[in-house]
Amino acid sequence: MSSREFTAGAGKYDRWMGRYTRSLAPLLVEAAGVEPGMKVLDVGCGPGGLTGELGKLVGEDHVAAIDPAPQFAAACGERHPGADVRVGVAEDLPWPDESFDAALCCLVIAFMQDPDAGIREMMRVTTPGGVVAACMWDIAGGGMTMLNMYWDVVGELDLGIERERGLPGVEQGDLGTRFDRMGLADVVEGSLEAQASYEDFADFWEPFTFALGPAGQHLAALAASDQERVRDTCRARLPAGAFVLSARAWYARGMVA
Repeated sequence: MSSREFTAGAGKYDRWMGRYTRSLAPLLVEAAGVEPGMKVLDVGCGPGGLTGELGKLVGEDHVAAIDPAPQFAAACGERHPGADVRVGVAEDLPWPDESFDAALCCLVIAFMQDPDAGIREMMRVTTPGGVVAACMWDIAGGGMTMLNMYWDVVGELDLGIERERGLPGVEQGDLGTRFDRMGLADVVEGSLEAQASYEDFADFWEPFTFALGPAGQHLAALAASDQERVRDTCRARLPAGAFVLSARAWYARGMVA
């Protein structure tokens, strides 16, 4: 997995996507069927949103996590000192075969250099009968309100094309198809409905300026005048004061044969 999309610090990621992980991660843990007593792996852990949810259920000493961005791995380790947190990529996991009862990744598949290789590695380190599970935002169907709004505005202002619609995992059925192709058994697919709260428009807009992910990097590449056009158009579509935005993610889980 590449860290090229995520070079900002953990605090900025918390404000960008971490606020969604707080409601999404518990839903993925439940959908994956993680239970107390399991040993579990969080692939692409970021600053540790999913790692923390797994730790609450199974205990941090039963959780391992990995991320290619050193600043994210460091933050995850500081926040969850009982977990085994390492710097590394999904396509080359540094654990032996059959080390875990479940391997999960949350909002990561789209940013792996080779998603199939990443899934294959998750399968390798999971015991037979164990679970591999993943989720990714519904970009293709417009279910991730924040990102959908940004790219809609960009298109209407003729400031480029959406850079996320064709990414792995963002279309309904993509994750399940990949899991089937990789040989996972009893594959189940579905949707997870998350949300995030914003204090006001400034709280919504400022994280876009952190250059995180495809949307943030697209904004950073625009001229200052065009950035203002995007900002003002988005502002007109959102309420004054505090508000909540919904975000749908597709998930799939499968059993290692």
